[in-house]
Order: sequence, then C-alpha cells, then structure tokens
Amino acid sequence: MLGITDFWTYVLGVVAIVLLPGPNSIFVLSVGARRGVRAGYQAAGGVLLGDAVLMILSASGVASLLRTYPALFLVVKYAGAAYLAWLGFGILRGAWDKWRSRSEPTAPPAEEPVDMRQPFRRAALISLVNPKAILFFVSFFIQFVQPGYPHPELSFLVLGAVVQFFSTLYLSALIFGGRYLAGQFRERRRLAAGAATGVGALFVGFSIKLATATAG
Repeated sequence: MLGITDFWTYVLGVVAIVLLPGPNSIFVLSVGARRGVRAGYQAAGGVLLGDAVLMILSASGVASLLRTYPALFLVVKYAGAAYLAWLGFGILRGAWDKWRSRSEPTAPPAEEPVDMRQPFRRAALISLVNPKAILFFVSFFIQFVQPGYPHPELSFLVLGAVVQFFSTLYLSALIFGGRYLAGQFRERRRLAAGAATGVGALFVGFSIKLATATAG
C-alpha cells in the first residue's frame, strides 16, 4: 500500500515510541499543568510542527548529511543540549521560588515563568534542536518503505501522518492530565514545587543525554 511494508508492525512501533517520555511530552505536560488546556495545545502544536519539519528533513536526506559531516552534527547537538539545559535550569529556578513562597498563601501570583512563555515556539524549538530525532526518524522510516517504489514521498507522507495522529492523541491525554494536576498544584504549593523540580531535572538530564549522543 503506497510503497509501505509491514504497516501494522510500523503502527505498533510508533505507539511504543510515542509513549516513551521525552523532552517534548514532558514540556507539554508541564505547560498543561501550569497554564491550562489552551496553552497545552499551543505547546502540542509546536511539537507537531517540529516533528513534521524533522520528518521532512529526514526524508530529504539531512540525516545522511549529519552523518557525513560530524562537525555539523556536533554543532547542532551541543546547541540543542544547551537549549534544553537552559529550559531545565529555568524550571528549577521557578520551583525554588515556589518553594520559598509556600508559606505565603495570600501572596500575589508570581510573574509567568520565562520557560512557560510562548509555548508553541518553545515546543517547536525543543523538537528542532535534537539531531538524534532526525537520525531516528530516517532510520525508523526507511525500514517500512518498499525499495524501488517510484513515489517514496507518498510513503513518507503516510508514515508521518501515522506518527502525528498518535502523537496528537498522546499529547491530548497529557494536556488534560495536566489540567487535573493544575488543580492539585493550586492547593498544594509544596507538591507544585516538587513536581516542577522533577521536570527541571528531567530537562537537564535530557540535555546531558543529548550532549553525549553520537551520530551512529
């Protein structure tokens, strides 16, 4: 079908991959919990756009370019790691401020954290700065494209649409889960500070993992 082999095997693989936690999904959950459903979907839109660009770049051969020129891979890799670390430390700083103010229930709401502003753009950047995602997309997709099919762009289009469909379902679940968490956080500042600390630590961990990644 449209140059795709083992379609249902691919679907099962996509579901398993989408469910793996990563910086994109953690960011969407955090935005949904701290800013609500609308902002959560803005972040989800950024993730979908970023992933779509990565899939297009992968289909166009950019992954091969990163493998061919290790210096280019290093530049993109360290830029992405630095951005994730910057986000992580920003979230940790916000968690510390929340922890310090936990005994002040009547305090006015704090200014919106920098890491939560413009969620669409930030989520898209989180996707785009990860060169390992480009390499993953091309290595995963190519297994399910029939060799010699005259229109491989159609195959990549269908495969990409499947990824986006399941990503949308998963991110929606995270957004509405974040809405529930938001109610809990409003009542328990210590819980909110602890959750934000965990998210910030995850982003720092993601940055370290990306900084130590290889192109292989």
